[in-house]
Amino acid sequence: MAIYLLNDYGAAAHPAVISAITDLGDREYAGYGMDELSAEAASTIKGLTGRPDADVHFLIGGTGANLTALAAFLRSTEAVISPSEGHINVHESGAIEASGHKILTVPTVNGKAAAADVREMAKLHTDEHTVIPRLVFISQSTEYGTVYTLDELRGFREVCDELGLYFYLDGARLGYAIAAEPEASFKAIAELTDAFYIGGTKNGLLMGEAMVISNDALKKGFRNSMKQRGSLLAKGFLIGAQFSAILKDGLYIGLADHANKMANLLTSELKAIGVEFALDGMTNQIFPVVPTAVKDRLEMDILLIHWGKYAEGLETLRLTTTWQTTEETVAAVVDIFKAALG
Repeated sequence: MAIYLLNDYGAAAHPAVISAITDLGDREYAGYGMDELSAEAASTIKGLTGRPDADVHFLIGGTGANLTALAAFLRSTEAVISPSEGHINVHESGAIEASGHKILTVPTVNGKAAAADVREMAKLHTDEHTVIPRLVFISQSTEYGTVYTLDELRGFREVCDELGLYFYLDGARLGYAIAAEPEASFKAIAELTDAFYIGGTKNGLLMGEAMVISNDALKKGFRNSMKQRGSLLAKGFLIGAQFSAILKDGLYIGLADHANKMANLLTSELKAIGVEFALDGMTNQIFPVVPTAVKDRLEMDILLIHWGKYAEGLETLRLTTTWQTTEETVAAVVDIFKAALG
């Protein structure tokens, strides 16, 4: 059987999450997240973020969370500024545009945008003939596994305050980012953003994301947007139970930290046998560069993503570690690379 490094949501769920669901037994709960399990999870999140005034909502998946949020936060003539490689721009099948909002892209370095480029983009839209930039979107961690530092996040907040923009953070892989950059914590992100979500699907849950809205101006009517956009789960208590389980005793960050460590170990072991990398990652996604023929051989034994052409005759791969990745897995992958490299 091939080794699975394709993504970080291929496993069903962490045993603690499975146990939390099976422990529900035959009890019945109120629908649409209006149950005691969801209330308990929301209270835990408010404590972690230091924002007892925040609204917390549980949604099904990342694309739905982004679509629901931007549809709720923006007027029809308003646009979102996103990194060119941002998930909403590349991997969400035009969901944001389908909701009627233009995406304005800014350049990136290793997946990260710069606050200064947000300012320059906003300057290009000045009258009634253009869309109105209203929200800045970033992911933490990025599509390239890189992480914005606390100072970089502060830079976005300053520009947003200067220009009257909302600051929204896609946290599909937030656990990995916080494990790698503890200063950019739940509390720091809740303080600096107007809204963000804590990703569960890609860090141990069956499914589910927790939207945290700090800005009072964005709270009203959000559940209506959830319903309209297909993100209001009738059995919402299932997501509440999962978040309650994963947030206990530091499990959420602990799982992400383990995945990061396995990615770092795999990187160092592959570098030791001469493998080069497209960039130096910080989290659970790594991007080795190999000859095309080697890529073809690796794909026979490892489930991975072919990220794209790096240079003539060279390909970039993406390998993704998870809470399930072991040191034995890493050793096996290194052996496969050795054999493929000849």
